[in-house]
Amino acid sequence: MINKIKEIILIILGSLIFALAINYFAIPNELAEGGVTGVTMITYYVLGWSPGITNFILNGLLVLIGYKLLHKRVIAYTIICIIFTSLFLHITEGLGNPLDDTLLGAIFAGILAGVGLGLVFRGGGTSGGSAVIARLANQYLDWNISKTMLAIDLLVVASAYFVIGGEKTMYTVISLYIGTKVLDYIIEGLNPRKAITIISHRSAEVAEQVNKKMQRGVTVFSAHGSYTKEAKDVLYVVVNKQELLELKRIIHKVDEQAFVVVHDVRDVFGVGFTIPKAG
Repeated sequence: MINKIKEIILIILGSLIFALAINYFAIPNELAEGGVTGVTMITYYVLGWSPGITNFILNGLLVLIGYKLLHKRVIAYTIICIIFTSLFLHITEGLGNPLDDTLLGAIFAGILAGVGLGLVFRGGGTSGGSAVIARLANQYLDWNISKTMLAIDLLVVASAYFVIGGEKTMYTVISLYIGTKVLDYIIEGLNPRKAITIISHRSAEVAEQVNKKMQRGVTVFSAHGSYTKEAKDVLYVVVNKQELLELKRIIHKVDEQAFVVVHDVRDVFGVGFTIPKAG
C-alpha cells in the first residue's frame, strides 16, 4: 500500500510539472508538443478550446482503445494521470508569459516536460495519448518508450507547422529532443557510471591495485584469445566518473600494454553505490 501511495504521488507530481511545462513555457511562446497534448495545443491556437478539457476528452478515448491491451494497474495509473494532468492544465491555463528568447522557452519546456513524464513513468503510469501507444509498443514489440514517443510526437509537430510556422516548429523539435533525453535519464536512472573492461597479462596486479588504492571490487572473467588461444583473465570494474582517471593511471602504471574499453553506464545500484558497504 505504501508503494502504491508513493507511485500515485509520483504520477500526480509528474502531471503538475508537465502541465507547467505546457502552460508556463510552451503555449506562451507559441510552441507545439507531440501526441494528444500537441493536438490540444493546436486546437487551442486555432479554436481557443481549453487544453485541459480537450486533453481529457481525447485521452479518455485512447484509454478506452488501450484498455484491454494494457495491464489494469497501468490503465488505472494512466487514468489518474489524465485526470490530474487535465486538471492542472485547466488550473494553470494562461499562467505564463512569452519570453524574449524563444529558445530559452523551448529548452525549459523540454526539461520540465521530460521530468514530468519521467516521474509519471517511474510511478508506473502513462500520460495517455502517444504515451499509451508507446507503452503498447514497448510491451508487445519491445520498442524503446522514449524513441517511440519521439517518432509519434514528430508526426504531430509536423502538422503543427501549418499553424505555428516553420521557426516555432524548429524550436518545438529542440524542445522535444531535450524532453526525450531528460525522460531517458529519469526512466533509466540518474546515477551514471563508467564500466571498464581490462585485458592484461598482469591482471592480478591490476586488480590488487584497484582493490587497494580505490577500494573498488573487481570481477574476473576467464577468457582466451580467438587467434592465439592464450588463456587470460578479463577484469570488469565500475567506477564513478571522477575515479576514471585514477583507474587509468593504475592500469598504465602496472601494464602499459593493457587493452582497456570504457563503457557508459546509465544507472548503477547495489553495494558500494546506492547501498553502503558493510562495516
